[in-house]
Amino acid sequence: MTSLLFLIPIALGMGLIGLLAFLWSVRSGQFEDLDGAGARVLFDDERPLPPTPPHPTSGGH
Repeated sequence: MTSLLFLIPIALGMGLIGLLAFLWSVRSGQFEDLDGAGARVLFDDERPLPPTPPHPTSGGH
């Protein structure tokens, strides 16, 4: 029974921390564009790839 005196405040504190984290994420705009990231994966970037430097050749092999 004495363990409930510790477990109940810990559970309430963890719930409060979770609620505060959720409210922070809503206020910072984390849930504004849920479908955008999934759609962006399907499209290629329009930027060309940078040129790769030539590999050095060794004369003795």
